[in-house]
Amino acid sequence: MGDISKDINSTFPNNKIKALLNILYTANWIMGVQNEFFKSYGISPQQYNILRILKGAGEPINVQIIKDRMIERSPNATRLMDKLCAKNYIERLPCASDRRVVKIAITNEGINLLNHIPADFNDDLLKNLNESEAEQLSNLLDKMR
Repeated sequence: MGDISKDINSTFPNNKIKALLNILYTANWIMGVQNEFFKSYGISPQQYNILRILKGAGEPINVQIIKDRMIERSPNATRLMDKLCAKNYIERLPCASDRRVVKIAITNEGINLLNHIPADFNDDLLKNLNESEAEQLSNLLDKMR
């Protein structure tokens, strides 16, 4: 198992600092693994998140709703959606009654892509935790926030 002290060859003034740095280090590690995984699908983890949000919504939704539901709050969500539009994974649907309102919908190509991505792709990230430990970790992270 990993040990952040050894991984970054450092000591910490106290366990709270160690925990905080461990969270940041682990988050970066997770993003690296996910970025590498999604390369073969031609999308980023953030784009995958947008596609999942749209599929889960079951209907076209406003850009702001997508931004609010994203795991990683991204100031460049519009750019991410532009790239998904260019790949024909999502489409913009202008509102007939108000030109300022645009809804976003997932296309059949977007649904097809999601269907080809294994649902258990994150399992390896959590392989060293049992269900009870995963629940405890989640509860501690919730408590921290």
